[in-house]
Amino acid sequence: MTDKLTGAAARQYVAEAIRHALRSGDLAPGQRLVENDLAESYGSTRSAVREALQDLVAEDVVEIIPRRGARVRVVSVDEAVQITECRSALEQLCASKAATGANEEQRAELRRIGEEMKQAVEANEVHTYSGLNQRLHELVVEASGQQVAKRQLERLNGPMVRFQFRLALRPGRPGQSLPQHLDIINAVVDADPAEAARAAAAHLDSVIEQIRSTAATSPVPGVRARTA
Repeated sequence: MTDKLTGAAARQYVAEAIRHALRSGDLAPGQRLVENDLAESYGSTRSAVREALQDLVAEDVVEIIPRRGARVRVVSVDEAVQITECRSALEQLCASKAATGANEEQRAELRRIGEEMKQAVEANEVHTYSGLNQRLHELVVEASGQQVAKRQLERLNGPMVRFQFRLALRPGRPGQSLPQHLDIINAVVDADPAEAARAAAAHLDSVIEQIRSTAATSPVPGVRARTA
């Protein structure tokens, strides 16, 4: 019998496995997270699962319900909009700093990402586009050198993982967001901090619009509007 994963490595592995399950749709908001089942699925000890769940509670991805255990936290539409507004402020800062701080290797990677995003949209490769989208945002933050903003963005993005995944799959969304992403890339590559911030703000405004319109027309599975 294969030994179960233990310790800090197991804790990190389980937490990342749960994040991946949310991104891929294998776990849904509101779904219960049973320690025994997770330990069996991920080949780890229950203590490693329990510690991983506590990490995800700190990230606002998971919540513990008294006498009922852990479940994936449901993000309301109102909260999703507020999170995105905060994310916008931080991403504008990072885009502006990346425009003056990115090195040539990072600028070259941004250009490559832009070309691959265009190819993904033309080929209707939604999952490829989604992965490139994630890498683009990570690279802009990395190039900015703003470590405090990076930590805050990681925390803000935690509860939005599945929400962002479902929005990325909305018909026509990649084609709509492509020119916005290209504007960010071009501004950073051209070392134009003001334009980079403007492009980041325009993109996140579009995300907020999508969140609101999606909730009003065809709610994203597992995402509910706050009741009055």
